[in-house]
Amino acid sequence: MRSTTRYIALGLAGLLLAACHHKDKDAPLAFVPADTPYVLANLDVMDDDTRQALLAQADQQLPLQLQQLKSTADDMADKDPDSARLLRAIIKELDGKSIASFAQNAGLNIKGRSALYGVGLSPVLRFELNDVKAFEAFVARLETAYGKKLDGLSVGGQSYRRHIAADSGVQLILAVVGKQAVAAMLPADASESLLRQALGLDRPDKNIQDDDRLTDLSKAKGYQPWAVGQVDLTRLLPLIGSGKDPLFVALLRARAQAESAKTGEPITNLTQVPASCEADATRIAARIPSASFGYTKLDAKHQELRWDISLASDISSVFADLKVPLPGLGGSSEAPLDLSLALPVEKLRTFWTAQADAVADKPFGCPALSDLNDTFVKLSPVLQRTQIPQLNQLQGLNLMLDSFQPAAGGLPRLSGRLLIGSSKPADLLGTGQLMLPGLAQLKLTDDGKPVALPPSLSKMFGQPAFGAMNDKALALAIGAGQDTKLGDSLNAPTGNAGQLLRLHVTGDMYRHWVELMEARADAMAAASNALDDDLQDTTNESAEDKAAALVAAAHSKAQFEAMKAQASRIESINSEAHIDDSGLVITSQTLLK
Repeated sequence: MRSTTRYIALGLAGLLLAACHHKDKDAPLAFVPADTPYVLANLDVMDDDTRQALLAQADQQLPLQLQQLKSTADDMADKDPDSARLLRAIIKELDGKSIASFAQNAGLNIKGRSALYGVGLSPVLRFELNDVKAFEAFVARLETAYGKKLDGLSVGGQSYRRHIAADSGVQLILAVVGKQAVAAMLPADASESLLRQALGLDRPDKNIQDDDRLTDLSKAKGYQPWAVGQVDLTRLLPLIGSGKDPLFVALLRARAQAESAKTGEPITNLTQVPASCEADATRIAARIPSASFGYTKLDAKHQELRWDISLASDISSVFADLKVPLPGLGGSSEAPLDLSLALPVEKLRTFWTAQADAVADKPFGCPALSDLNDTFVKLSPVLQRTQIPQLNQLQGLNLMLDSFQPAAGGLPRLSGRLLIGSSKPADLLGTGQLMLPGLAQLKLTDDGKPVALPPSLSKMFGQPAFGAMNDKALALAIGAGQDTKLGDSLNAPTGNAGQLLRLHVTGDMYRHWVELMEARADAMAAASNALDDDLQDTTNESAEDKAAALVAAAHSKAQFEAMKAQASRIESINSEAHIDDSGLVITSQTLLK
């Protein structure tokens, strides 16, 4: 009786476990091949608060993305006007709308699941619909704005729509399969087998949902299950290097045809991919096997992301335990901009010399990588120059800005501190005194006490300037009252094990930098226009060229406006990068107003 009870209990437990581990066979991830080279998907349905936070972020970024799409449409207008019209039709559907309203109008289920992945190199996007008729109406609006119907075709009883991009050798397909919409970019001459795989008519023998790869990755890295991405470089790079993937072949052939039309070179010569390219791609992938990313926190005020880049063990082992003695790298200040960058020159030179020697001993054989061979050849003499003691002793830089005001036509007015980490700061100061005679009057000791710079030097900054030094760094401060902050800056915590970078920036400071970039772009545009006016009599610039230049300027202006609007919502951004035993880890935390 006791044995019977035990068997019944085991049977019920098995049924319960099976129920708990049941997976939807029609979920988007069930269509993703286990050997896909890349994938981005949500593993779980978001709660309402998280969804609203993500939509708010998407709405914030949408204007800038639309400007970029408009620029892309303008760029392709001459070579492929048909595709440019289709892209503008898509832009029209998004312009002036929120993501939520667009999704509702298009029948997309923003509470559903989706996946972007590769069938080979060909990208496929699957997303769930809550209103098939609304999606069909959306496609009809696209066709109206496009000016004609998309090609209507079918395979295996499944209908789909198609647009062929004339100059690139690819086709875009769109279909409703069950309660999902499927979009894919395939070769224009895609085989029936590839079409069936993209549409999901032929399921992969093994799929990424069943092997739990993304779920395990999320748990290991602390990603939330809302948007998890992975790029498998051990699959992606050899696919490219082999030259056999259908999408790669189509793109290469289209490029070769264009090149052949200009130069007369036979297309067969331009489409040959030596076997060495696949071997070299595999070699590179072994050094950087994969990359992944995901949100670690997301709500109305927080957007926190993490990126993980796996590295070969001999790379990560060099830096994982390295502690760079740069003040500030391991802590933080209240400065609106605080950037600490580890630059342990001696360790970096040793590492990169080993990489250069490895390439010199066994150069890449693929013609497409000849420039990489040349880069490593040129790198060796550059690395040797860093053996100069003052460079060899360098540990890193820490820049802290308390104020920053762009100035029209001149240098920005700023106040803050700069620390140059060195194993021998006094030697660094001595070198500076040889290069700048005005520094010869500056007498610093390693006790961290600030000393005013000679008037001849502070005059260069237009405001008070100070120097200080301890056994880890040489420091410069610019601005009234900055001397009182030098002691704390020089005694700030140094780097933790493996730490490479730390950044803190406020939204206001970020906006100032955007304004500076905008001012520089305007100045370059004004100089270019003045040059065009001077040369107008000797050139044959067409009205179309002038119009294109005006459109480009308008797009640039709109992009900067979108960036400033985005900056206005940011309270602060904090980022950090370090190397551990697995590879490079980069985190970013954005606090919104």
